[in-house]
Amino acid sequence: QVHLVESGGGLVQAGGSLRLSCTASGISLDFYQMGWFRRAPGKEREKVSCIGTDGTTRYEDSVKGRFTISRDNAKRTAYLQMSGLKPEDTGVYYCATGCTGRNPMDYWGKGTLVTVSS
Repeated sequence: QVHLVESGGGLVQAGGSLRLSCTASGISLDFYQMGWFRRAPGKEREKVSCIGTDGTTRYEDSVKGRFTISRDNAKRTAYLQMSGLKPEDTGVYYCATGCTGRNPMDYWGKGTLVTVSS
């Protein structure tokens, strides 16, 4: 059975940093793009960042220059290093084995809450 488990969320002051981890079991990440998404309170889920199987990275404009996505296939883990956090970054962060957020075949974690206080 496949599981993705996010960790690393928490409460941080504006300007602070957090590193999120997404650890997989039951699959090898070598063959998957990995995406980070978030859902802010009262808003739709949105894509944050994506990393390809070749390490190519993409970021939404709202997080460019502040967030860094990475992966360690040997550890079956994807990471999202977040710095310069803003209150508008508050939300539940999810990882997925894909980057569109619309593929029904993607695996998803249950999310980790990030709260940025002003």
